[in-house]
Amino acid sequence: GKQESGGLGSYLIRRLLLMIPTIVGILTITFVVIQFVPGGPLDQLRQQLEGGPGAGAEAGGAIQTRDGARRRGITQEDLDKLKQVYHLDRPLHERYLRTFVWFSRTDPDVPMHRALFEWDNWDGMLLFKFGDSFYRNANVIELIREKLPVSVSLGFWSFLITYPTCILLGIRKAVKAGERFDTVTSIVILIGYSIPGFVLAVLLIVLFGPGDAALFHFIPLSGLTSSSVPGYPDWSVWHKSIDYLHHIIAPILCLSIGSFAVLSILTKNAVLEEMRKQYVTTARAKGLSRRTVLLRHILRNSLIPLVTGFPGLFVSIFLTGSLLIEKIFNLDGLGLLSYEAVLQRDYPLVMGSLFIMTLIGLLLKLLTDVCYVIVDPRITFDSAQQ
Repeated sequence: GKQESGGLGSYLIRRLLLMIPTIVGILTITFVVIQFVPGGPLDQLRQQLEGGPGAGAEAGGAIQTRDGARRRGITQEDLDKLKQVYHLDRPLHERYLRTFVWFSRTDPDVPMHRALFEWDNWDGMLLFKFGDSFYRNANVIELIREKLPVSVSLGFWSFLITYPTCILLGIRKAVKAGERFDTVTSIVILIGYSIPGFVLAVLLIVLFGPGDAALFHFIPLSGLTSSSVPGYPDWSVWHKSIDYLHHIIAPILCLSIGSFAVLSILTKNAVLEEMRKQYVTTARAKGLSRRTVLLRHILRNSLIPLVTGFPGLFVSIFLTGSLLIEKIFNLDGLGLLSYEAVLQRDYPLVMGSLFIMTLIGLLLKLLTDVCYVIVDPRITFDSAQQ
């Protein structure tokens, strides 16, 4: 027990330390790429101030020359001040290091030995200090925290509905392999898989949306709740819960529909593969019932590929899969926030959201490896590390 506990502790420490170079590498690549992308934050803001396309305009839009900017009222002095505000006047290596860890005394009169221990003098994402957005006049972490409830709601409920349902469906399909139930469910889930989530979302909006042309008005206009409706704070808990489900059910359906086919077929194939192995025949020969063999032996071994697919499915739903759904259903979440940050060249927000997404993905991957060892007792943490 102590040896296993020690193996777990050392394994977790090694994996957590390895996350640091992984995050640094991903952010470094992103930092290098955004240096060469045309239409930086100054160009975006200049276009907005000159009455051209807004800061949210598509990348690579028309950029005025310096003389043209002066003729229209934006001087080079103004641009230099903007560079100072955005720290774009700093050398490239300093801007790169500020992404991770940077020390800068806010009060030069404070002695160095005291300044080193003052938290306000340190900056960088590895210290979980993300800076301020260029355009939104707010701290990056505050913006992410503000948008997080939408993404959490979409990801959590989609995952909670998809994973258990697909596993139970896949087991049932394996037990009934070749029978009518297996054939009918395969046709249904493949039809669902062939319909992109955003296409279904548009169809639902047309048929059941808030527009005047809709057949029925089941889908609300926007948001996760009706908090903008007068008297909402006085609603009962039951009424608020029904309202929340009313807002979330259509986006969840669109996010989940494409996941059923992959996960249910994977479960079915994993269970069928275990059912054909010799130990199942031996267990049945010893007099164990089919149900006992299925629950005690087959399911435990067939869960391994499902556990390894856990982080990919969760991260795709939680972080990346909801952009179009958020846009169609007017839900202001992380997906839409990150997309707009890229268009606006809002570098602190792009790097901050990427850091959070990468960290969540790595932590989920670590959780998956721990579950892998728990599901299969033949694997130890030492062997997994090797």
